[in-house]
Amino acid sequence: MAIKFQYNKTSLTNLGKQLKVRQRALPTLKNKESALRMSVLVAKAESDRLQFELEKALRAYADMAGLWNEFEPGLISVKDVELTTVKVAGVRTPELKQVIYEVKPFDAFVKPMWYGEGVDILKKLAQLGIESEVFAEKSRILEFQRKKTTQKVNLYEKVQIPGYQEAIRKIKRFMEDEENLSKASQKIVKTRHQEEEEEEA
Repeated sequence: MAIKFQYNKTSLTNLGKQLKVRQRALPTLKNKESALRMSVLVAKAESDRLQFELEKALRAYADMAGLWNEFEPGLISVKDVELTTVKVAGVRTPELKQVIYEVKPFDAFVKPMWYGEGVDILKKLAQLGIESEVFAEKSRILEFQRKKTTQKVNLYEKVQIPGYQEAIRKIKRFMEDEENLSKASQKIVKTRHQEEEEEEA
């Protein structure tokens, strides 16, 4: 990325300000990047843990497969999933508040004894699945933001800061050369004046 500048004091001042802004922002961006990296790992681990818990629970209830045939389809359904927004390292992420279930009424005297427990089991399985998905989404959002932050860190560190420093160096060198030329030409003019005065005298 070529930094546009002019060989004058105004441009030098502006470049200096831009450089300071980036140098001040860089440590904050690096901290944000490492916080996001940790948060991604935590969210992913939690999603994996919940997924494992779900699979474990499904295996544990596998021996009840025959009983589930007696279970009335559509007896329980997820009516709503309430999410809240939580900021993690300045990034808005979802967090599960609660899962609202809709359970159709059933006659406990007519239905098998385990029906009530079956409803609780399905609630637990649904809760694990939904929570795992929320953490997976959280991990995805945080990873996306981490990548963007990493790109910005790299842009500042490897492109913009060195670019501004180089541009400032060039302007300073140019201005020093200009000043030296001006002093040299003044000396030449002064020397000529002296020589002319001596010749006249």
